[in-house]
Amino acid sequence: MTAPYSLQKGKAQSIVETLDNAYLIVRDGLIHEMGPMTDCPPTTDYHVIDATGQYLCPTWCDSHTHLVYAASREREFVMRLQGKSYKEIAEEGGGILNTAKKLQATSEEQLYLSAEKRLQQVISQGTGAIEIKSGYGLTLDSELKMLRVIKKLNDNYPITIKATFLGAHAIPQEYKHDRTKYIDLIINEMLPAVAQDNLAEYCDAFCDEGFFTTAETDRILTAASGYGLKAKIHANELANSGGVQIGIAHNAISLDHLEEIGPEEISLLASSSTIPTLLPSCSFFLGIPYAPARKLLDAGAGVAIATDYNPGTSPSGNIPLLMSLACLKMKLTPQEAFNAITINGACAMELQDTLGSISIGKKANLLLTKSIPSMDYLPYSFGEMNVDMVMLEGEVV
Repeated sequence: MTAPYSLQKGKAQSIVETLDNAYLIVRDGLIHEMGPMTDCPPTTDYHVIDATGQYLCPTWCDSHTHLVYAASREREFVMRLQGKSYKEIAEEGGGILNTAKKLQATSEEQLYLSAEKRLQQVISQGTGAIEIKSGYGLTLDSELKMLRVIKKLNDNYPITIKATFLGAHAIPQEYKHDRTKYIDLIINEMLPAVAQDNLAEYCDAFCDEGFFTTAETDRILTAASGYGLKAKIHANELANSGGVQIGIAHNAISLDHLEEIGPEEISLLASSSTIPTLLPSCSFFLGIPYAPARKLLDAGAGVAIATDYNPGTSPSGNIPLLMSLACLKMKLTPQEAFNAITINGACAMELQDTLGSISIGKKANLLLTKSIPSMDYLPYSFGEMNVDMVMLEGEVV
């Protein structure tokens, strides 16, 4: 429970410190004191929660989501079952462009109300910090609309939310034959407006086959840096696209997806401060390869895992299930998966000083499991919701 504040890499990611038969005191929304029950002070002045037989954990830190969207995409789910590829669906007007069209026609208030329901759901499942990207607007007005919704969620809920501008998610249909014009729009109009209203902390780009090239990504991230936006990249989901190299060159906070990487990229990530963030729910839902988590860890890298919660390729914010997939399909141990979605997820949002572990002085963002035989039971019992209580900033929600 008293995990360090820094990214856990390689063998260190398999270590989860615990304290059995313990007490913990929360004061002013922070973890104030903890220790063995033999040292517990008198409890007459406290509201006491008896957690006998349960585990107290830091809340999950979900560092890659697209939680704000206008409509589900179950029709594309059926198209995939009928044998159509991600690329074929996109070429038929589906995918990101389909979601963008629906979002552009949705009011800001409607968008907020639908996202609010999803946010409440993930909080109830134990998430205490979350990154939310734009990228389903693809026009100046709609990208700003998404980011304002993310800001309103952050203002209205005690969960910690980080906002990422993802105007470079796809090339809109009207710019299909003039890609440079859309990239100019991102750089000359979207980025200044995002920065002026302080609507995002990060800038992301989908650097992959059929989306944005490394040269285009470089141009966008260079411009974003001038406005103080730090880099994140959707990299190497569909092909070994060069996204890893361009991300490291830009000191990206994280590189996300990474299903298609080889020995060179693994070596670069192991020696870099950039965090590989893996999205097993996306691989599960699309039937694509899983990122090589085991090879990354064995090379000395530290990995985060995140849900990629979105309407088209990972319509789930269920982190206990995510941990099961990471163990079963990526061969992480339960301890490695736990660190991937707590302290390492916090690091991927630059929240390691306040969240991601149970440490004195950190925010009291805590979850209490149901009575379970061990922490290994969480990923073992896939599909079962074993979260009994969630506390954000010292308040039970």
